[in-house]
Amino acid sequence: MNEDFKGNIELDVRDSVADWSPYVLKKAPKGAPNILVVLYDDTGLAAWSPYGGRIEMPVMQRLADNGLTYSQWHTTALCSPTRSCFLTGRNHHVNRSSAITEASNGFPGAAARLPAECATIGQVLQDNGYSTFWVGKNHNVPEEDVASGGSRSEWPLQKGFDRFYGFLGGETNQWYPDLVEDNRFIEQPYSPEDGYHLSKDMADQALAMLRDQQATNPTKPWYMWFCPGANHAPHHSPTEYVEKYKGMFDDGYEAYREWVLTRMVEKGILPVGTQMTPLNPMPDDIAVEADQVRPWDSLNDDEKKLFARMAEVFAGFSEYTDAQVGRVIDYLEKTGQLENTLVFYCADNGASGEGSPNGSVNENKFFNGYPDELEENMKYLETLGGPDTYNHYPTGWAVAFSTPFQMFKRYSQFSGGTCDPMVIHWPAGIEAKGEVRHQYHHATDVVATILDVAGLEMPATYRGVEQYPLNGVSMKYSFDDPDAPTAKKRQYYTMLGTRGIWEDGWKASAIHAPLSGAGHFDQDRWELYHVDEDRSESEDLAAKHPDKLQELINTWFDEAEANFVLPLDDRSATELLTTERPQSEPPRNRYIYYPGTAPVPEGVAVNVRGRSYKIIADVDITADAAGVIFAHGSRFGGHALFIKDRKLHYVYNFLGIKPEQEFVSEELTPGQHALGMEFIRESAGDYGESHGTTTLYVDDKVAAKGPMRAQVGKFTLSGDGLCVGYDSGDNVSSQYRAPGTFAGGTILGVGIDVSDEVYLDLEKEAAAAFARD
Repeated sequence: MNEDFKGNIELDVRDSVADWSPYVLKKAPKGAPNILVVLYDDTGLAAWSPYGGRIEMPVMQRLADNGLTYSQWHTTALCSPTRSCFLTGRNHHVNRSSAITEASNGFPGAAARLPAECATIGQVLQDNGYSTFWVGKNHNVPEEDVASGGSRSEWPLQKGFDRFYGFLGGETNQWYPDLVEDNRFIEQPYSPEDGYHLSKDMADQALAMLRDQQATNPTKPWYMWFCPGANHAPHHSPTEYVEKYKGMFDDGYEAYREWVLTRMVEKGILPVGTQMTPLNPMPDDIAVEADQVRPWDSLNDDEKKLFARMAEVFAGFSEYTDAQVGRVIDYLEKTGQLENTLVFYCADNGASGEGSPNGSVNENKFFNGYPDELEENMKYLETLGGPDTYNHYPTGWAVAFSTPFQMFKRYSQFSGGTCDPMVIHWPAGIEAKGEVRHQYHHATDVVATILDVAGLEMPATYRGVEQYPLNGVSMKYSFDDPDAPTAKKRQYYTMLGTRGIWEDGWKASAIHAPLSGAGHFDQDRWELYHVDEDRSESEDLAAKHPDKLQELINTWFDEAEANFVLPLDDRSATELLTTERPQSEPPRNRYIYYPGTAPVPEGVAVNVRGRSYKIIADVDITADAAGVIFAHGSRFGGHALFIKDRKLHYVYNFLGIKPEQEFVSEELTPGQHALGMEFIRESAGDYGESHGTTTLYVDDKVAAKGPMRAQVGKFTLSGDGLCVGYDSGDNVSSQYRAPGTFAGGTILGVGIDVSDEVYLDLEKEAAAAFARD
């Protein structure tokens, strides 16, 4: 018997009294606002026009003019951890999100799975009468779960969201994205040739969700998390937006820093007297070479031209995406919803230095530890930002767009990595217009603010599990009181081996480079800044106030103990991204893939990186057979086996560097064949890449043979998956156009082997495995 039922039950329904109360869903508190969170990626404080930057953001400026601009709003210095704070209102290690999901390491603060003790804002709002939508980037699903057959436990729909449309991973190609709708992988709706760009698609989908909701439940408030791929690499922008900025960055990044600092002071973002920090502030014995900045006057003419163009593309990407956000804002205004919609317009960490000192036309080189070359990059000067590039600007622009602070993304001890733009707009709840707020806040505070304005609380117990308390505080007190003292008292920082602590206007920073592999954290030197008086963190007061410094260091260790922070991890990107992690499937040396299946994502596909491997396809072909047999990756890193002009081709596209490495057979005869290749790794190159010999086979005969180099890192951080019978998204080889669907015969299956066995023995086994008639 249901004890909550208050009606009366008799034999006949006509003699009984119904009681709906136990079964009626909760409604949101009366007057609860809609919530729109726009969360960009990789954007420092000095990039955008509302903060004095050179990149025009008309929509953000419009919201700032009618709302509030926050000058001391902070993040964790990296995307997944910051986004976990937006999800739960707890610190990132409490969320088990020490770094990106691909860098999980099995310790309590780094497991990359939200614990049951951390209910999400989606779950709380959904349970209290809100519609909940997530559009764009999700980088909070463990890599091993990004799979058609993987666990959905960490996917958006299981975390309190009614709808999801976007991508699961740190980045994606904006012209050829890896898309997920709700709980399934999908292909993009149309091509770049027909006007496709992910930012536009996101706005289309967001508008469709909002219109559908309004058509059926117009009195129900909604929460939407809108997470563009911008401004993360690859920096992809329609040409007309890039051209708007032609010549605007020719003065170089040092000149930009001086120019923008003056503007930031004039706009009231920074106090008068704020000092500039050095271009390369890290000591030589600690600095990471890939994070250094080459002074503008040391560059040659081609380098200046290339670097300026990279900034133009970045600016175009940012403004184009702002225009897409504007379509959503315009819809809300037209339908009368904007007045009572609380909008947060912000970014998840500082500007990115992953382009290295020389910039890159293929950011995947950074994750493979492979350098860029000017001659190679200059070939793409006129096509930067288009489908031919996977580009990222050099570190100089990362420092410039993080003015006046030290360093950039990944450096959690400096505000260059953590101090980000945040505009809040809510006409129904904020009287102030066009004002700046200087209270110190953090990503953990957004959830607390949303709950506060909605008239809700984080439950003490959720689904039977006692919850961790919120680490954030509501920012609502600052909405109409510019002089209110900061409600937040302390905030720890740590990321990839870096660390710092802010408390009551003071900050201690450990001098350590991320991903450096240096270790010896007990030997780190700490610096001390009085941030309330020195906003740019330019004057080290450690020698003047040693007791204050020690007090803050002790506080950092207290916070580390309370938030599951240790152990610290500063291993290289390659080490972190290739760490062995528990998989739902047992380890094996042989993989068999069949046609007709969705792309197999990078994290669960066979790993041929840094090792010898074999590929064997069992086919039955006609004289006109053509198309892709096997493909994995894209033009920026990947390999493919395909038939063209009646010949078997194997192409390995090493980090997009031309020419493609190609092996070609003589003409094939119609009929049944085992078609494949073998790569024998013989040595490592200067940057760890594999060097060896590739042999192309038709049946048991050698069809071609020669030297080849192969990647040891991922094909892309979130790249095109492994496909059989076609190539998804962007094509691996320029010799065909995706999808390059196989025709003129049958592919029975493709086997890939990473054992030490020789190809010819496996060829015999493959014929039996595929049960050839």
